[in-house]
Amino acid sequence: MFAVSPVTTLPCPHDEQPAMSCRTPAEPLVVELDPVPAVMTAVRAVRDWPDVILFDSALIHPRWGRYSFLTADPARQVRLATAVWGCDPFAELRRLSSEAAWERREDLPPFQGGWAGVMGYELGSCWERVPAARHDEFQLPVLSAGWYDWVLAWDHLAGRAWLIAQPGSDHDPRQRVAAVMERLADPCAPRLGKLTPCGPTAPIGPTAPSTPGGSAPLPLSALSPQWKVPQVDLLWSNFSADAYLRALERVIEYIRAGDIFQANLTQRLLTPARTDPLTLYERLRTRNPAPMAGLYLARDWALLSASPERFVQIVGQTVSTRPIKGTRRRAAQPDADLFVKDALRESAKDQAENVMIVDLLRNDLSRVCRPGTVRVPQLCGVETFATVQHLVSEICGDLQPGRTAWDVFRATLPGGSITGAPKVRAMEIIAELEPTVRGPYTGSLFYVGADGRTDSNLLIRTFVQRHGWLQCGVGGGVTAQSVPADEYEETWHKAAGMLRALE
Repeated sequence: MFAVSPVTTLPCPHDEQPAMSCRTPAEPLVVELDPVPAVMTAVRAVRDWPDVILFDSALIHPRWGRYSFLTADPARQVRLATAVWGCDPFAELRRLSSEAAWERREDLPPFQGGWAGVMGYELGSCWERVPAARHDEFQLPVLSAGWYDWVLAWDHLAGRAWLIAQPGSDHDPRQRVAAVMERLADPCAPRLGKLTPCGPTAPIGPTAPSTPGGSAPLPLSALSPQWKVPQVDLLWSNFSADAYLRALERVIEYIRAGDIFQANLTQRLLTPARTDPLTLYERLRTRNPAPMAGLYLARDWALLSASPERFVQIVGQTVSTRPIKGTRRRAAQPDADLFVKDALRESAKDQAENVMIVDLLRNDLSRVCRPGTVRVPQLCGVETFATVQHLVSEICGDLQPGRTAWDVFRATLPGGSITGAPKVRAMEIIAELEPTVRGPYTGSLFYVGADGRTDSNLLIRTFVQRHGWLQCGVGGGVTAQSVPADEYEETWHKAAGMLRALE
């Protein structure tokens, strides 16, 4: 096994870090794998390596979910504990990206090495003066990223997989390939780094495992029967039902007062972790498959996502984003499911919610795109997932010369679909009304290849596991037409697929 890579804990303002030396561009070492390993078999083979990342098309789609990527043990790491206004959190990432001397193979899947990691929702406070929520029990970094010099890439449509190792880092690509191949040859061998539920269950503050009004678990049996929430032994929310309804009403008051047009309000669910992260993720990807799913295993915390939503993608000079606004729970019968789709498509409230976010994202992209190039190829299209149907739009544009993925992230993070419009005022209201920080939830799992090719999701439908606890945020967009009881019900529709993995 390779030695643990050095970690850069990023100060603010940023201190210069020693650069990796520039090298003459060279092609990667590539091995096609036959037979093609199963995704989770490969993950388990390297589960004890540092900072395992999986970008997982668990719901395969010819356009939105064709590829999966696995990597671990980065050559360099950058972590930012908290966001500080005025700090450039991407300074080290920009520098190393500009010095990379890797050539990209056009005949292989798009991610062939580079930066990958997790950006938290609160990272946006580096460039927007927004107050923080009152409680932060999980204490997770707002940025955790690694420079990865090897990737196991799957093309699910072609039924092929490749191991790609890049030259020019501290590890010889031949040694990288040999080590990964050795693991794949015996993926079930005992490993020193056997996964536990990310530490023993520990108290994390009185507001976390209780509703604001008491210390008892959320009484799921008392919820309205139409919500049909999967039964979980112990489940808490940071809102009681009444408190969430009052918060929704407060958002509507802000809208009627002219502060905002829309805001996304979230409740945070919490339950003890009963199994290791990989076992839970296997259940999640089976019971709630999604095209933008993913997994991140850090030293003492884990992220498990079944996200259906792409955040930002960059291909060449074209940047695109696909916001989701508008949700309906799927019906059990096919005919009834068609009626659900029609009702969602014709909903004036959901269309208004979606169009407002489209306008916000057009504005965000215009900061980094050439004038006149921002366009909307899809507006309010209905797309079907395992447990719900969504209204999905697509916005794209052509980047200005010299702009990179880091400029795009700065212009767009946090995503408009999980904040509201206008974005900054919506974020202020979210910080006022939500008791706990969001952390990785509604942030992004991302990669930025050495060639600039970028893809990322919005971390919705996501578990975060630490100290023996699992948290999962569920929320929705609130507009002037919102009915608080319906908005509360929608959060449980979104939670159902996640909670099913805990049954």
